[in-house]
Amino acid sequence: MSAAAQTLRQSSSRPVHPVHPHAPPCRTQSGKHTVHWFRKGLRIHDNPALREGLTDATTFRCVFIIDPWFASSSNGGINKWRFLLQCLEDLDRSLRKLNSRLFVVRGQPADALPKLFREWGITTLTFEEDPEPYGRVRDHNISTKCREVGITVASRVSHTLYNLDHIIDRNGGKAPLTYHQFQALIASMPPPPPAEKTISLQMLNGAITPISIDHDERFGVPTLQELGFDIEGLRPPVWIGGEKEALSRLERHLERKAWVASFGRPKMTPQSLLASQTGLSPYLRFGCLSTRLFYYQLTELYKRIKRVRPPLSLHGQILWREFFYCAATRNPNFDRMLGNPICVQIPWEKNQDALSKWASGRTGFPWIDSIMIQLREEGWIHHLARHAVACFLTRGDLWISWEEGMKVFDELLLDADWSVNAGMWMWLSCSSFFQQFFHCYCPVRFGRKTDPNGDFIRKYIPALRNMPTRYIHEPWMAPEAIQESAHCVIGRDYPLPMIDHSKASEINIERIKQVYAQLAKYQPQGLINLNVQRPNGMQSSPSPTSIITSMNQSNFLCSQSSDHQNSSMSSVQPLKEEIFIRPVKNTKDNIEIAKQSLFKQVILFQQQAQNSRYVEPHPPSREHYIMNRGLNTAYKMQNKELEIADCEKNVMNPSIDNYTNSKLYILENSARVDTEKSYTTNKAGEFVKEEKIIDTTNSTVKPLNLMMNNEQFNEDSTQDQNIKSKACK
Repeated sequence: MSAAAQTLRQSSSRPVHPVHPHAPPCRTQSGKHTVHWFRKGLRIHDNPALREGLTDATTFRCVFIIDPWFASSSNGGINKWRFLLQCLEDLDRSLRKLNSRLFVVRGQPADALPKLFREWGITTLTFEEDPEPYGRVRDHNISTKCREVGITVASRVSHTLYNLDHIIDRNGGKAPLTYHQFQALIASMPPPPPAEKTISLQMLNGAITPISIDHDERFGVPTLQELGFDIEGLRPPVWIGGEKEALSRLERHLERKAWVASFGRPKMTPQSLLASQTGLSPYLRFGCLSTRLFYYQLTELYKRIKRVRPPLSLHGQILWREFFYCAATRNPNFDRMLGNPICVQIPWEKNQDALSKWASGRTGFPWIDSIMIQLREEGWIHHLARHAVACFLTRGDLWISWEEGMKVFDELLLDADWSVNAGMWMWLSCSSFFQQFFHCYCPVRFGRKTDPNGDFIRKYIPALRNMPTRYIHEPWMAPEAIQESAHCVIGRDYPLPMIDHSKASEINIERIKQVYAQLAKYQPQGLINLNVQRPNGMQSSPSPTSIITSMNQSNFLCSQSSDHQNSSMSSVQPLKEEIFIRPVKNTKDNIEIAKQSLFKQVILFQQQAQNSRYVEPHPPSREHYIMNRGLNTAYKMQNKELEIADCEKNVMNPSIDNYTNSKLYILENSARVDTEKSYTTNKAGEFVKEEKIIDTTNSTVKPLNLMMNNEQFNEDSTQDQNIKSKACK
């Protein structure tokens, strides 16, 4: 048990008063007496559960419970606890403006709350719905006990944009297991409810908070020392917790109108590696900032600048968060391999020494080590830096389970919560959601590309400050004389690389390839719900991730059950992104994977005027569908009439008269060559077939330039990756 947990159960510098009634229960009080139980939503703006509790209330008290289970778990990083305590102090200051206070209680909720209810004569309990399995079970048990003694319980959704149960019900009772399926579901639903107003004195309607003289002694926010942390040598915080700071950051974030106007895939620069004054992720995690407030303010700003409806890609990070919450909400084993129905059971190795070196920043790779040191010192790292260290620990180099990396992030990362953290680690380790395992981050080249001068490395690894830039990313390559002059001898002042990346990555790629080759032999356990049609609105404003995607059988690998109720043939429109993959460079190393594909690659390109533009993929026949989807499916294209893709009749809808030079590419994998069937259209709109053989060992199929909204896609887009046999990007 951690020192913090032990201290919570023992006396500290502040006397710990047990929560018990000082007077007989006040159950004879008349009126409504409310306790609002704060957990994640540490704010008074957009707090519908608190507003519900205040309606017609005579008294109200706001409670936060420091759970010893939470303190004794892996969530024990000092930066994370400091941030939480700052959030609580800020919340207490906000409540003071409402002539109220925050009541911080130590103990288990199931024990502490009933005692408080009896002492205060509580009639109503309110709280924000917890979307995660542990919280759902806890809240169900607490609610049951409350109702047994006549206490009314009211909970409201405000930590997520949507009610996750509604999304799952809309998908036939199963969580969507691809991001594009999730996008289709939410796009067919009403928009999220707007953020509610900040609680004000006028909203209290006379409700008061009884506050005792010894409130600070009994219910004050504890300090780090009182929780058992040693603060000697503790650096000043880079991130300040609390709703006030969150709203200030949101304002600065939205002031970056140029960012919104030119929104696109974020590019990583040396400056972006450092904590930003507009960063919001820790505040969304602790609920200091409402997701709905951020969502709608960003939407409105985009509308004012662009004067058009914003694309789904504008809210990409928020929606990915929502997607992982949805995938996890009914899966109590989401954070582990054992018993997790959506996790590929990859035979990872156990190596405590290697794990310790990775976690403490002693791998011998400066790029990896500087990221992990930043994480430990500040509690935050850039999202692409997370990709790099996660790949290194799992499928890239060390072949250690994603579960171990998840635990380290859970302890140290301010914005790591249960669902998103576990989902991200499964995703980056190719254990679920995404299986493009040939793409691997090189711990030298990726770092050199991102931090070419080594400034980031020098900031967090003092031993390498004097190392010449030429060798900063691979100091072991520096001659001994240069190492001596830099006062950093590799192996003495800074560790040698713990592993040969080139060899390890090749071995690991072969390992994971074998895992997926074995999985491909089995039939899918279940199918996604075909009753959800892709709404036209998603076609008119596609995001980069919704235009190009790598499927790689993720539906098959992420099946949840053996339910085949939806396996019958249907003409319902499926998701294109779950059917097609973009042509990529074929090599000797991936030809076996290509042969095992459940479907062929079909891409339709059309040219309009002088601008080449990627438009829509179309299925030519049944054999190009996954899992026997409907034949001759209709798609809406460029806001024109519905077009029927029917290559058996060799026709294309002639109503699309402003497009010319249409070409349909069908790649049929076989052995070491691909047959490219190129269909061009004549004046009558009929396909004219041409065929040629392509040597797949050294060629890439590239039709027209890939464009969207007149802007070429970023070459480092994860959806635009060429599959490579070597490990380095």
